[in-house]
Amino acid sequence: MRTHASNREQKIPESKIKVLSLFPNVTSLNGIIEKVEELIKLQKGGYICFSTVHMVMEAYDNPEFAEKVNNADYIVTDGMPIVWMQKLQGAKEATRVRANDLMIELCRYAEKQGFSVGFYGSKPSVLEKILQRARKDFPNLKVVYTFSPPFRSLSDEEDAEITKAINEAGPDILFVGLGCPKQENWMADHKDKIRAVMLGVGASFDFFAGSVKECPAWLGRLGLEWLFRLVQEPKRLWRRYLILNPRFVILAILQLLKLKKFLL
Repeated sequence: MRTHASNREQKIPESKIKVLSLFPNVTSLNGIIEKVEELIKLQKGGYICFSTVHMVMEAYDNPEFAEKVNNADYIVTDGMPIVWMQKLQGAKEATRVRANDLMIELCRYAEKQGFSVGFYGSKPSVLEKILQRARKDFPNLKVVYTFSPPFRSLSDEEDAEITKAINEAGPDILFVGLGCPKQENWMADHKDKIRAVMLGVGASFDFFAGSVKECPAWLGRLGLEWLFRLVQEPKRLWRRYLILNPRFVILAILQLLKLKKFLL
């Protein structure tokens, strides 16, 4: 049986529109870039999440995870169903910003402004391809940190060493590619330990590196990116899309019809 941390409806800031148990921001590309720069100048770190149907359902099934995502400094709408839910609730200006698009734009912006970046996650071969493309596309971009952590839980000693290495390298922006929900849990756990602004960009590492083909923009606008990715990786993604997607549709309808309250 699902439990919740509170029996009261959480008050939603004006810049956010509730989607089940998450409160994603009404997103614009320029607005996110401004937020990242604001966080960099504060020099206190912070983290940004990218809301998709997968993340929304992870949050619905796990209130502790929902709390970690909702405590982020910004929640980007990276899935068309999330944008549609915002629009249906009155946010006509809501738009989608894909994690990979934002990562590229932030690299371009960082190069221009003199900010440094780092990449944490994925495999060494993917990180090498990221560096190769970054050198080509953004020759003056300062990439000061890259690391591929082991695909297992880290010991306290290992985690402390990684945290120290990140802070010593001093990236202003740290792209985190561990996949949902691992990357969101990691960022929340390290918010007060790492001074960089962290963005959980997931599969964007593979897209940027060219290891995985990215969905055409027109297909994404139709809300069919899930189908494109399912065809590419059916064994890994079948549960995410064939089970979680229908559940999301049912729960979204219940929310819109006010037949169910989603509490934290």
